[in-house]
Amino acid sequence: MKQLLVVVSLSLFALPALSQQVAQKIAANHDRRTILEILKRQTDDWNAGRVDKFMVGYWNSDSLTFVGKVGITYGYQATLANYQKRYPDRASMGTLKFDILQLDLLTPNIAYVIGRFHLTRPEIGNAEGHFTLLWRKIKNRWVIVSDHSS
Repeated sequence: MKQLLVVVSLSLFALPALSQQVAQKIAANHDRRTILEILKRQTDDWNAGRVDKFMVGYWNSDSLTFVGKVGITYGYQATLANYQKRYPDRASMGTLKFDILQLDLLTPNIAYVIGRFHLTRPEIGNAEGHFTLLWRKIKNRWVIVSDHSS
């Protein structure tokens, strides 16, 4: 009887910690799915020629950073302007495909994504490369705060 009482007592102490771990795993899985859904939506928007909608995945802030072949761009509006300048029409935009190689949740509010992009552009030649995205959950919304694409 004493042993049963000890087991029950220890279980009562362990349950809250176990429940918290389960809740954290559920939240992390939800966050992973959310980030992948945003990337899917970005792909769909790009392939429909909607650069402005593609940018919704980015942090609308002057603190957004984009690192590319030509250097660092600071700010949402400057990044949007660069996309519009570099991809002025459907032929230059082509068809985008992302391959996600790694997605890590570093904290409940910070994620790190490594991937590969491929643009199929029959008229002007394909383009491809890799990217690293730093995500933050701001006001309960996941956004890209830094993009390094090359």
